[in-house]
Amino acid sequence: MNPPSEINRREFISTTGKTAAATMMAGGLVAPNISRGATLEDDPVRLGFIGTGTRGILVLQAAASNPGCRIVSVSDVYGPHMRNGVEKSGNPDCKSHPDYRDMLEDPDVEAVVICTPDHWHEKMLIEAVEAGKDVYCEKGWTTSITAAKRMRAAVKKHRRVMQLGHQGRQFVAADVAREKILDDAIGHVHLVRCGRHFNTSPERPPWRWYGGYQQYERPDPAGVIRELDWEAWLGPAPRIDFNERHFWHWRCYWAYGTGQSGDLLSHELDNVQAVLRYGIPDSCTTQGHNAFWHDDREVPDTWLSAFVFEERNCCVTFEGSMNTRRQQTPEYIGRDGRLIFNTIGQNASQFEIFGDEPAYRISRRRQLESEYFFAPTREHRKPDHITDFLQCVRTREKPQCDEDEAFIETAVLMMSHESHRLKRQVRWDAENEEIV
Repeated sequence: MNPPSEINRREFISTTGKTAAATMMAGGLVAPNISRGATLEDDPVRLGFIGTGTRGILVLQAAASNPGCRIVSVSDVYGPHMRNGVEKSGNPDCKSHPDYRDMLEDPDVEAVVICTPDHWHEKMLIEAVEAGKDVYCEKGWTTSITAAKRMRAAVKKHRRVMQLGHQGRQFVAADVAREKILDDAIGHVHLVRCGRHFNTSPERPPWRWYGGYQQYERPDPAGVIRELDWEAWLGPAPRIDFNERHFWHWRCYWAYGTGQSGDLLSHELDNVQAVLRYGIPDSCTTQGHNAFWHDDREVPDTWLSAFVFEERNCCVTFEGSMNTRRQQTPEYIGRDGRLIFNTIGQNASQFEIFGDEPAYRISRRRQLESEYFFAPTREHRKPDHITDFLQCVRTREKPQCDEDEAFIETAVLMMSHESHRLKRQVRWDAENEEIV
C-alpha cells in the first residue's frame, strides 16, 4: 500500500497558485527560462518526434501549432509516416531519420516525443535520457514493472524532464473535484466507477485502423513492405515474418502492448489518480473475453477490472466493451452523494454533484437537479499537456504527469494485465514494488 496522501485544503490552494503561475507563463507573462530571461515563444524548445503514425501524427500536429516549440527532426521506420511528419512539422528545415538513434545524436534536438508501439518505449526513453534529451512519452508507459523501474531510475539519474501523455491532466476539473471531495461534499468515497465503451460495424472492427483513427482503407501490402523496415519495427519483440495485421493493428496482439489495460484503462484510472491521489491499489481482479470480435486478435474486446485500496476503504471498477456505445463517465460515489464527470476520463472537463439518490433518477437528469455544477472559466485555466512539458523543459520543474506518476500508471495497468494473464487476483507488494 502506498503511503496515504495527506494533501489538505491549504496544499490544494498552493498547488492551484502554482498552476496559475504556469498559466501566466503560457501567455508569455512570466519568463519560463529565468536564467536566459526568455519566454517559450522567444526560445522555443527544439523537439524531435519518434513515431508519427496513428497517434504520433496527432501529437505532432498539436506541437506544431504550439509557439513554445519547433519541430526540428522526425523519425519513423515507415517511409510514408516519416514524410507525413516532416510535411506537417511546419518547419521547412525539419530533418528526417529512419533510425531514431541518429536523432538522439543530434545536438540540435533538446527533447523527444515518443509515440511508438508500447514495446519500444523502454529502450527509446532510456537511450534518450542517456543522450541528454528530455522526453514526452505516450501512454501506456511500458509493458512490465521491471521496465518501469529501469525507466524511472534512468530519468532520475540523468535529471531529465519526463511527461507521460495523459492529456486528461490538463483539465482543471479534476483539481476542483478533488477540492470538493476533500471538503466532504459527497462524504467518504467508497466506490469509483469508470469505463470505456464504443461500438463499430463488422466492416470497421475496433483497433483495425490503417495509420489513422477510423481510417479503414487498406494500403497495398507490397507497397508497405517496400517502405517499411520490418526488423526495426519489431525491435525487442519476438522475431516473426512480416505480418501486416501486426504492423497496422498492433494493439490487438500481446507482443506489442497490454491491450485495454494500457490503452483505455490507463486513461480512466489516471483520472482516479488525478482526483484521489491514492497511488497504487492493494489488489486487482480482472476478467477479459472476446464477446464479439472473433478474428485473430489476442486481446479481449470486453475487459472488467476491480481494484481495492484497503486502507482507504475504496473500490474502483473499470468496465471496457467494444460492443456498446453506452458511456460510463468517471463517477465518484460517496456516502452522501455522487460526483459525476461529463465524459471519459481523458477528456473530463466538467462535473456535477448529486445527492444520494437512486441511480435511475440520475440517468434521467431532467428529473433530478444537481446540487453543484462545475464548468471551467477563465480563472480556472491550466496550461495544456504539451505546454506544461515545454515549460518544464525550460524551468526544470516537474511536469504534471512525471516519472513517478508514470510508475503508478504502469503498476495499475500491469496489475490489470497480470490478473487476466494469471487468471487470479493479484496484489501489490509495496516494499519490493512487485506484483504478487
